[in-house]
Amino acid sequence: MSSPALAPRANRRSARPSSLRRQQAIEGYLCLLPWLIGFVCFTAVPMLGSLALSLTKWEMISSPQLVGLANFTHIAVDPLFFQSLYNTAYISFISVPLGLTIALLIALGLNEHLRGVSFYRTFFFLPSQMPLVAGALVWLWVLNPDFGLANQALHIVGVKPLHWLFDVNLVKPSLITITLWNGVGVPMLIFLAGLQGVPESLYEAASIDGADTLERFRHITVPMISPVIFFNLIIGIIASFQANFTLVYITTQGGPANASLIYVLYLYFKAFQDFEMGYASALAWILLLIVAALTAFQFFLARRWVYYEGGDR
Repeated sequence: MSSPALAPRANRRSARPSSLRRQQAIEGYLCLLPWLIGFVCFTAVPMLGSLALSLTKWEMISSPQLVGLANFTHIAVDPLFFQSLYNTAYISFISVPLGLTIALLIALGLNEHLRGVSFYRTFFFLPSQMPLVAGALVWLWVLNPDFGLANQALHIVGVKPLHWLFDVNLVKPSLITITLWNGVGVPMLIFLAGLQGVPESLYEAASIDGADTLERFRHITVPMISPVIFFNLIIGIIASFQANFTLVYITTQGGPANASLIYVLYLYFKAFQDFEMGYASALAWILLLIVAALTAFQFFLARRWVYYEGGDR
């Protein structure tokens, strides 16, 4: 039977861990506080404000007028909404898979023990670090139909000059080309990091079993870097619906004939040219729902093809 004199000492010992945990929790919340304040002030509150604005008609020169779901019903019959959504989907669903494929192929090459591999890594990564406005202006000059380098190169091989960004049929392929040039560097670097984490012992074992290069790539490389592929895919889809604004605004501003009018550019025009803030807010929330639905769909499919070392998919 324990002595009563030892009870207070035991209580003090048991109280110390809980006091330490409480202190650590307070310190953790204090570290999170700056981010939390920024999130509430600059993300959560503006989002709630835009949700409220989406239910109003507000032209900025007068007070908002509550119209309910009128903005959303008008979007359902707006031809430019469907045109911008189609243009965005066209560019995204071609540029993202193609960009990831090119980035993976480059990463596979740069993962080999090549002479001067540091130079090649810098060479392929550097375009992604160029400012978006500067890159757009450079490509606007390269694809100029009168004196651009692209048409000069075509002239050398005897091909008639093309109008590139000023042709309804070529403007989206031209934008995809620019997107690939500017957007391959970052996923390539992530792929390269993932490839360097694949154990060499797996390749050696497969080689002993008689597997060739393609079989090793299919049965070892792809499963082992599938989480990296999934990460790049999610980031690429989200970025493709948002990050092309600067490129399109500088080069074509949605032309010709709305052939390059992407979703975020149409939203910008509605908000800051037509001053239809309520309608633009409704467009923003529909964009959020589209991106969230695509992301959730990718997470659903990921259970079938993404491999984790723990064995769970």
